Amino acid sequence: MNLKEDLKNPVFKTIGGIADSMRREVYTVGGFVRDIFLDRPSKDYDFVTVGSGIELAEAVARHFGPKAHLSVFPNYGTAQVKYRDLELEFVGARRESYNRDSRNPVVEDGSLEDDMKRRDFTINAMAVSLNADTFGELIDPFNGLIDLHAGIIKTPLDPDITFSDDPLRMLRAIRFATQLYKPTDNSAGEPVYSFRIAPETFSAIKRNAGRMEIITRERINDELSKIMKAAKPSIGWRLLDMTGLLPYVFPSLLPLKGVEMKEGKGHKDNFYHTIQVVDNVAARSDNEWLRWAALLHDIAKPATKRYDPKLGWTFHNHNFVGEKMIPRIFRKMKLPLNEKMKYVSKLVGLHMRPQSVGEEGVSDSAVRRMLTDAGNDVEDLMILAESDITSKQPEKVRRQLEGFKKLRERMQCVHDADALRNWKNPIDGNEIMEKLGIPPGPEIARLKELVKEAIIEGQIPYDHDSAWQYLLDHR
Repeated sequence: MNLKEDLKNPVFKTIGGIADSMRREVYTVGGFVRDIFLDRPSKDYDFVTVGSGIELAEAVARHFGPKAHLSVFPNYGTAQVKYRDLELEFVGARRESYNRDSRNPVVEDGSLEDDMKRRDFTINAMAVSLNADTFGELIDPFNGLIDLHAGIIKTPLDPDITFSDDPLRMLRAIRFATQLYKPTDNSAGEPVYSFRIAPETFSAIKRNAGRMEIITRERINDELSKIMKAAKPSIGWRLLDMTGLLPYVFPSLLPLKGVEMKEGKGHKDNFYHTIQVVDNVAARSDNEWLRWAALLHDIAKPATKRYDPKLGWTFHNHNFVGEKMIPRIFRKMKLPLNEKMKYVSKLVGLHMRPQSVGEEGVSDSAVRRMLTDAGNDVEDLMILAESDITSKQPEKVRRQLEGFKKLRERMQCVHDADALRNWKNPIDGNEIMEKLGIPPGPEIARLKELVKEAIIEGQIPYDHDSAWQYLLDHR
């Protein structure tokens, strides 16, 4: 099979010509080749040469001139060339041999087929020649194309050896099963997998799950980010649970699993509810961190779970407790401790607010308070709250959606709504200290809060002079 019509970017012929001048075989491999058959756009340009990948990368960088940036990683025998909008990865073909008493491989120079054996999955173990004489020819030693059409993810060789070489490949299998999902009509409502992990590969993941302990959080988080950006992230989280990787990848979610019964009353499984909410958010927004907020919105339910004989199971204040848990979880998981963490924490703390405001009859003061607290993230908050409706009771769903509809209408009508999203107290603490002679301390915060409450309750307009007069009258 020849794929030269799919190699439209001139960089392929450029690299092929450079390799020919060096009398080297060179191939584009991996994700780019796979995505040709999946009709997915890809700029994942990886190249294998028989010989030194670093030498070929150096020659390519010289060809592109001073605007090309070359990075060399001699410990791994790899190099990267960045040129304009291109990121080109180069590696020399390698092979592995194993001591019969050890699973630790000895890596040395090898052929293309040797290198293909080292690839993670058959669907990524395909190559296309870039040399002039064979330009565009597909090399598929492990029938990756067949597996691609069948929607099967499996390793080229013994999966236990493949996962021992790099345990992250277990998480990558789940990521590919998630990332390569295509929506299909499924009236039964069951999860649909466009790609399935082969039984022997799936079993090997379960056997080797503990090996994930040696993988750095940074590498794990990179794969989790790709799962969260997928069209249906729940596929990945289900598979993480089913394979036994969840305790090593995101243990904070484990307490959400399961249903407890008392006096014949049970609560929903909060893990499966949570990943459904993530899917609901993903259907409406590409914002990755809004999806993380959805994943963690009920994280405090296990800690706040109580049984009341009259009310049944309750989770009072789980939103506020969850908000306080987010920084600790982000530190433990080595997720970013910046504005992204603050954003997730805020939405977790506020995710019940739209529902409670809607149930209260959508008063202007409640709307103003929500707008002030959510700020410019109010639309994301509404998406999260609406996505949180997963009940199978039609009347309950109808009632909640009606409440959200009224809330959205009221948000458009509230006076100064746009200004409240960018809330800033019209009274500055320095002004209070200067004009009233009050020293720094809690009294300043009390007076500013007094003004804020008056504005939210609609007692005074949102402007400096009205606020200052109110403060003087009620201090």
